[in-house]
Amino acid sequence: MFTMKKLFVIVSLLALCLCGNNAQAQVAESADWAMKIKAEGLNNSKIEELSQFMTDYLGSRLTASQQKRRADKLVVEKLTEMGLSNPRSAFAMTFERGGWDVVKTYAAMTTPYYCAFSVNPRAWSGSTDGLVKGECMLFNAQTKEDLEKYRGKVAGKILLLPSNQNYDIKFEPLASRFTEEELEELTKDNRGTARMRFLGGRPNFDFRAMMEFRQQLAQFYATEKPLCVVNGSGSFNVPSGSGVNYKVGDPQPVPEINMPLEDHGRMVRLLQKGHKVEMELELINEFTNDCEVRNIYAEIPGTDPKLKDEIVLLGGHFDSWHGGSGAADNASGCIVMMEAMRILRDLGFKPRRTIRLALWGGEEQGLYGSRGYLEQYLYKDEKKLPGFDKFALYLNMDNGSGRFRGIYLERNDAAVPFFEAWMKAVEPLGFNYLSPRNTGGTDHQSFTRYGLPAYQFIQDELEYGRTYHTIMDTYERLSLSDLRIDATIVAWLAACAANDPGRIPVYPVVNTRPRMPF
Repeated sequence: MFTMKKLFVIVSLLALCLCGNNAQAQVAESADWAMKIKAEGLNNSKIEELSQFMTDYLGSRLTASQQKRRADKLVVEKLTEMGLSNPRSAFAMTFERGGWDVVKTYAAMTTPYYCAFSVNPRAWSGSTDGLVKGECMLFNAQTKEDLEKYRGKVAGKILLLPSNQNYDIKFEPLASRFTEEELEELTKDNRGTARMRFLGGRPNFDFRAMMEFRQQLAQFYATEKPLCVVNGSGSFNVPSGSGVNYKVGDPQPVPEINMPLEDHGRMVRLLQKGHKVEMELELINEFTNDCEVRNIYAEIPGTDPKLKDEIVLLGGHFDSWHGGSGAADNASGCIVMMEAMRILRDLGFKPRRTIRLALWGGEEQGLYGSRGYLEQYLYKDEKKLPGFDKFALYLNMDNGSGRFRGIYLERNDAAVPFFEAWMKAVEPLGFNYLSPRNTGGTDHQSFTRYGLPAYQFIQDELEYGRTYHTIMDTYERLSLSDLRIDATIVAWLAACAANDPGRIPVYPVVNTRPRMPF
C-alpha cells in the first residue's frame, strides 16, 4: 500500500539525488548537530540546578498570587542569565478571581483527644477570626431542599462534608513505566471507537445543575456562617489542592480546608458513632486585587530571512496549586523546556525559524495563559491573526517528570513523516512511538482546537497520579535522569522543526469550540 511514509522517503531520496553533494552535506551537518545536542544534554546537563531553582527556591505558584509574581520575576532573571533573547513576563488574560496567598494554616482535633492534622486550605477561601474552636457536625447536602434542613443549625460549627474517596489496599507498585505492550497499543488508531470524555462515562451528568447548586451552597455558607468547612480530599495523609468559586469584589468565602481521607474519615466515624468531636483552627489567607494571568516568554531568534518570523513554540504551564512546590505539575515541564533552550543556546545553534519558550499562567483554572496567547497572536473572533500562518509547531510537557516514550499526534496524519524523520536520532534514548490519538487536559488543546500542530508527549507515569495537586508535589517527585533525557529530545526536535524546509500542515477542523480542559 502506498503510504505517506513511503512518499516522504521517496521525496527525500529524490532530493538527495538532485542535490548531490549539497544534500549529503546537509545530512552530515544534521548528524553532527544530533551528536552535539546529545552530548550537551546528557553530559553537561543543568537539570539538577534548574530543578532546585524551580521548586525549592520558587515555591508554589498559584495563579495571580504574590508568590507567582515573585516567581515570574525570578524566572525572567534566570532566562536573562541563560542568554536567551527578550525574556519577559507578559499579560495573557484577565482573571476575575484575583490573587490569593496562604499566610498561616493550623488545624487539630481537640476532642475526644488532641491530634494535629496536615491540611491544605482551599484556594480563594477565607480566613478564621484568629484561633477558633468549635464542635464538628456531619453535613450532607446534595440539593437545595437538603440545605433547608440545616438552616439555623450550623452557625459556629465546623462542617464535615461526606468523603468522595474510599481507600482500598493496592498491590500494584506506586510508580510505573509503560510496558512495550501498552506502548504498542497506543500506536493503534482508535478513531471510530474512542468515546468522548464525560459524555461516555457520565451520560446523565448535568453540569449546569451542579454549578447552580454550588452557588446555592456558597450562599448558604455566607448566610449561616459555619466556622469552617472540611472536605475529605487526598490520601496517604497528604491533602490535595483545589479552589472555591470567588471573584474580586465578592464577600470573602467561609474558610474551607482539604483534609486527607485518613484524618477526615477518623472524625466522620467518631461522629457516626455518637462521639463528640471538636477542632481548633487558625487559617490566615490574603486576597489581592491582581486580576492578570501572565505568561513568560524568551526566544532564540530565527536567522533565515524568509522563515525567521515563523515560530517553533516550546512550553508548559508555570502555575501550580499552592500546597507543595508544583514540581511534577508542572515545574517539570518548564524545567525541560528551559533546559532544551539552554542546550541550543550554549551550543550556538542558529535556527532558521524562531524558537520561542512559553511558560503559561492559569492552566489549572482553565488554560488561561495559552488561550490568551492564541487570542493575541493566532486566532480571535473567528478570524485568523497574522501569527496563525507562521505557526510551525508547539511541543507541550505536562504529565509529570517521566521519560518521553513518543508523542501523541492528535490525529494529524500529515505529522507522521515529519516525526518519523526527526525521531531517528533520538530513538536510542527510548523515544520510539508515535500515537495517532488525542490526549487532553493541558495547554496544547488551546491550539489543536483550531487544527494547529501542537503535541503532548507520551510519558512514563511514575507516581504522578498519587502526588500531583497535593502538598507532596515537591522536588522529591522529580526524576532527574528522565528529565535530562526529555530535555535532550526536546532540543533535538526543536532544532529539526526550526530548520526543516517543510512544515507540518494545519489539520482541518470543522468545530472550533473550546473543549473542556479537565
